[in-house]
Amino acid sequence: MKETHNHLCFVDSNIWLYGFSTDKKEETKRLLAKQLIKEKHIIISTQVINEVCRNLLRKHKIDEQMILNLVASFYRKYQVIAFNFNILETGSNLRTQYHVSFWDSLIVSCALSAGVNILYSEDMQDGLIVDKKLTIINPFK
Repeated sequence: MKETHNHLCFVDSNIWLYGFSTDKKEETKRLLAKQLIKEKHIIISTQVINEVCRNLLRKHKIDEQMILNLVASFYRKYQVIAFNFNILETGSNLRTQYHVSFWDSLIVSCALSAGVNILYSEDMQDGLIVDKKLTIINPFK
């Protein structure tokens, strides 16, 4: 299932959180995030699901049933990558080679593992090309 085409991408948790935001100051980012999510064939990782749920529980006081429904929705709608040794090993190599944080290296590693060519993230270096295969894009720039 390592197909690569223009609309297949990996979406980092910060983009999802903007999509769920109710903050009026983030309205522009919310609309852009929702449009991106609607238009693309998305791959995510268990880490992304965990980060989104943790933030929604902590900052938005979402109840547990809503979290469970969200998790089910992620698994129903998107391909979800789980960590394995290869992803963790690649993450270690990425930290050495690109000087990215531990958690960011695992996001990038999952995106590489999925064979996508675009990773949407607000937190990482916009325009960075990893292993001549994956471009990190900040959709809000």
